[in-house]
Amino acid sequence: MATEAAIINVVARTSLWLQPHRIVLILIALGLVLAAAFFMRWDWLPQYYEMGLIGIWRSLWILAVTCVLGFLLAVPLGLAQATGSFWFAAPAKVFCTVIRGTPLLIQLWLLYYGLGSLFPQYPWIRESWMWPYLRQAWPYGVLALTLSFAGYEGEVMRGAFAGVPKGQLEAARAFGMSRWKAFRRIWLPQAIYRALPTLTGETVLQLKSTPLVATISVIDIFAVSSKVRQDTYLTYEPLLLLALIYMTITGILVFAFSRIEARIPNKVG
Repeated sequence: MATEAAIINVVARTSLWLQPHRIVLILIALGLVLAAAFFMRWDWLPQYYEMGLIGIWRSLWILAVTCVLGFLLAVPLGLAQATGSFWFAAPAKVFCTVIRGTPLLIQLWLLYYGLGSLFPQYPWIRESWMWPYLRQAWPYGVLALTLSFAGYEGEVMRGAFAGVPKGQLEAARAFGMSRWKAFRRIWLPQAIYRALPTLTGETVLQLKSTPLVATISVIDIFAVSSKVRQDTYLTYEPLLLLALIYMTITGILVFAFSRIEARIPNKVG
């Protein structure tokens, strides 16, 4: 029976890909790939191959670091707004409103060209262990992207925390759980599960925001593409390859989050 069920499952999945409209889309995609391979110039790839790999790696670690740090900051921001205490909720609300209401590029430039220009004026900073990092551009890019992600995801976590049934928290207290234990084992896991679909979209949007660090001289994959266009005077080839790279990373992210969602039970609250 298990073997028959597995065969039926494979046949069902195969039939989904053999639908007429999907076959047409696959043929169109193959045609575009073949046209790009034969009618466009790709002789510049070996020269920029190593630089491109470095750019991809830098984009990926900036994405990972800013999403992790941003989410760690978003949890207390959402919790502060959901608890109802004015002295905690008001600053968190103001932070999220400012971040969501201003363009990320302006935030990035204020940090790099504004805050970053103040540090060299203080000798004790230039002589400290922080100066080798503060004189570079990437810390300001990481900080700006982290704050941006925290601002958007903090509002999502506010709704996720508020959406957890209060009866479950009251039941946890009735069982003798401390507030920290109830938060760690009941409130936070269910809030994360409720926010997971939105977290997927926010992570993809964060990936699309990483090219902004190229405006402050951080060499990511977008900056590499711009250098190729400047050196070779080619427009379509580097941009198409750049789009393909971002689409591939996006597909991997969506697939990873979908697998995480599939492993979590449907009924959590």
